[in-house]
Amino acid sequence: MGDSFHDQLLEDSRFLRADQRLDTELVDKLILQLNRIYPQILSDKEATKFRDLDVPTCVRLGELLTHLQEKGEEACKEFYRALHLHVEEVYYSLPTRLRLKDSSDPLKKRAVPGQRYDLNERSPMFFLSCFSLAAGVAMLYYYSESKVSGGSRVVGLAALGLSRQAREVLIWYTEERATK
Repeated sequence: MGDSFHDQLLEDSRFLRADQRLDTELVDKLILQLNRIYPQILSDKEATKFRDLDVPTCVRLGELLTHLQEKGEEACKEFYRALHLHVEEVYYSLPTRLRLKDSSDPLKKRAVPGQRYDLNERSPMFFLSCFSLAAGVAMLYYYSESKVSGGSRVVGLAALGLSRQAREVLIWYTEERATK
């Protein structure tokens, strides 16, 4: 991995303190997990201190993170394990997790700040010209068909889904073409 869990927790601490998804209930779950499974990391007395509801959650979380960093590498590792277990979406959005994920994919193209993300290199004019070409072919097909097989009846059928005024105009048009 390169970075130790202690170094990662130092880097992630600011993010964790600011993340609104870590509410009182989730912080309590993390504290209880560390206390019950690893009492050598978080004793009953320490867990009670960090679960004090009179202290704001962000303060309690900050104190917990500082305490875990003082306890060492194993405590930091177990915190990440508890975070992954209880709040997976926060765990995967940590700055160190995102960096590790990006560095583990060598084929992924590196983003340059200010770079534009295009799906392809074509300009909007290309798409406009393609649409115009398709519309022109459709009109050519429609008008050549109407001379041969009375294709203007299709316009009358298309009127079924339109408003009353538009329907009347299209029906008038098809009736007018049929009489000619």
